[in-house]
Parts: sequence; structure tokens; C-alpha cells
Amino acid sequence: MIIDCDRCEVRGAACADCVVSVLLDGPGPRVEVVDEAQERALDVLARSGLVPPLRLVRRAG
Repeated sequence: MIIDCDRCEVRGAACADCVVSVLLDGPGPRVEVVDEAQERALDVLARSGLVPPLRLVRRAG
């Protein structure tokens, strides 16, 4: 998964409650370190209430 905060439609509105802010201490320009296993792990942590979920909403194009 590629997380590109610059292309997120809710950047600025949902950053405080996004796991990217937990991982990077704020929104970043682009993160390419989340593979499938890591994505599943983050989902488990979010569902457990330990970290906020990924709030990324990708812009078209």
C-alpha cells in the first residue's frame, strides 16, 4: 500500500485521527512502507483501540 498524504482528500481535516500521524508524528508527503502484513497488523491495532485507523481517502487521478 502506498499512502500519499498529499493526495488525501481529507488531509488537514482527519490527520489528528489517522494512524499516519501516530507513525510519523504528523502527516507526511508519502509513505511506502506499509505492506499487506503491516496493513493487517495496523487494522488489528485500530480495531482494538490502540491506534487510530488509517483515514486516507484517495483523490481520483
